[in-house]
Amino acid sequence: MAELRVPVSAADHVRGGAFGRVVLVEYGDYECPYCRLAHVEVLQLGRHFGDDLTYVFRHFPLTEIHPLAEPAAETAEFAGAQGRFWEMHDAIYAHQDELSLPLLLRATRALGLPERDVEVALEAKTYAPRVAQDFLSGVRSGVNGTPTFFINGRRHDGPFDYQHLAAAIQSVRSRP
Repeated sequence: MAELRVPVSAADHVRGGAFGRVVLVEYGDYECPYCRLAHVEVLQLGRHFGDDLTYVFRHFPLTEIHPLAEPAAETAEFAGAQGRFWEMHDAIYAHQDELSLPLLLRATRALGLPERDVEVALEAKTYAPRVAQDFLSGVRSGVNGTPTFFINGRRHDGPFDYQHLAAAIQSVRSRP
């Protein structure tokens, strides 16, 4: 079973209980339709487990098949630098079927962030190193597709629907 090689740190994007008994790490791609489905499941898991669950999202853009995944990830990082990562993350998945540069700019504007600044950041690839760092941590952990989940450092190789993820989380949560 594969293990998470790069531990969760203060540099990660964390949602839910900061010190949850279970840490769920997802390597995802904003253009991947399966990641969009997983996003809905993860939100439901967060509501169910509350502060017992710490959720971490890491970028794993599969650029050869999803050319918009990289700019979407960089836009999320731009928003994150302004303290708005999760709002952008949710907006991108909510409108994944219309993912485009104009959508990313509209989402930036809707969050009250400077549209021109994100354009400059995308052109300069300002946040590309941060996205690459996540990607490489996934490679080191044996990630080869999206979404890939790790529960308390061990890869979850089962289905990523709510029922299976909840059962796996509950199993880990029940351990002494």
